[in-house]
Amino acid sequence: MRRNDQLFLFRDFLNLFIAISRMVNGSVQQWIYSLLTLSIIFRTEGLFVNITYVLSGVAKGAVCLDGSPPAYHHDKGFGTGVNSWLIQMEGGGWCNNVTTCLSRKNTRLGSSKQMVKNLAFSGILSNKPQFNPDFYNWNRIKVRYCDGSSFTGDVQAVNRITNLHFRGVRIFLAVMEDLLAKGLKNAENAILSGCSAGGLTSILHCDSFKALLPMGAKVKCFSDAGYFINAKDISGAPHIEEFFRDVVSLHGSAKNLPPVCTSRLKPNLCFFPQNVAQHVRTPLFLVNAAYDSWQIKNILAPGVADPHGFWLNCKLDILKCSSRQLQIMQGYRLGFLRALNALGPSTSRGYFINSCYAHCQTEVQETWYRADSPKLTNKTIAKALGDWFFDKNPFQKIDCPYPCDKTCHNRVFDPNVHPFDIDI
Repeated sequence: MRRNDQLFLFRDFLNLFIAISRMVNGSVQQWIYSLLTLSIIFRTEGLFVNITYVLSGVAKGAVCLDGSPPAYHHDKGFGTGVNSWLIQMEGGGWCNNVTTCLSRKNTRLGSSKQMVKNLAFSGILSNKPQFNPDFYNWNRIKVRYCDGSSFTGDVQAVNRITNLHFRGVRIFLAVMEDLLAKGLKNAENAILSGCSAGGLTSILHCDSFKALLPMGAKVKCFSDAGYFINAKDISGAPHIEEFFRDVVSLHGSAKNLPPVCTSRLKPNLCFFPQNVAQHVRTPLFLVNAAYDSWQIKNILAPGVADPHGFWLNCKLDILKCSSRQLQIMQGYRLGFLRALNALGPSTSRGYFINSCYAHCQTEVQETWYRADSPKLTNKTIAKALGDWFFDKNPFQKIDCPYPCDKTCHNRVFDPNVHPFDIDI
């Protein structure tokens, strides 16, 4: 998008929300103010990138839940980064049955028709060296997420009543084929990355991504907030294990999960990185909060395990957790670290495990690379990842327990503004 177009878009956005703010109450005005603040940040720190629809994928059955074509946003590399590629897989949870998939079908998480035409790039996707020193001039791609299975599903049949398509792996392949034709086949450096469900995608598809690229290319993978662990909830139920079982079954994902895992474990257990990542041959970097806010809300204390809402305030703001709740969360952290340590030693693997109450820390400038960004051993996530990718320094650091880390940007959720991120 040209600079003038960005200015016009920003002006229209600003005028629209000023008009709306005059008609709404104070709490919504605060929400609008927050959005305006974010828009100013994007205007100064980020850029807007046009959408590309992969129309060629439709004939191959590579479609979103509603049958619309896959899509991505590509800001082209320049200078020394013209043959370097950072492919970021979008997150957004999963759908595990017809009802939850139908609820996504007519949203951006199920239809490219509902996706914004211009997407703001910031953090790891920024094109400015002061905000993204190692990857600013690479080809930076954001692959939109509209299948609900971390790009693993593949069911040929389509129910004529629901018209739901479960074709995640076809979307992945169609997008990669399109990018290969646009220069990815000449890549000298490449990273498959992602946040949340996209972070899980980057783990599950890491080796297959590398197999698509030239033999001499430096290829590594990076997962942000994608290390979901198999833990029981506060009621003692295996909620997340059962949820992933339903996802894998509904989407027909089993055949697209790593065979080295499915040959010895039930397919749904191979949706958990702790059972897969040790077999990933391509170098892999993991960024995760040990008190990941999504995992606390949806794995440890999902609504079904807390019918009376005792955990509601704690899930919204870690400062509102009782001493008992913090004790339980400390236990969850220990379980997370056990699941991480179960991968065993690896000189090629990197990790940045901080003790923040956060989820996805790389696409937002304040937590990716800024003077006050979260740090471990005085390194930001951006610096740690960059040094690791270019083999300057290995990085395998685990933070001390909450609340010792004063560099954290702990999330605070307003229940009237930020409904839980794809609750399960």
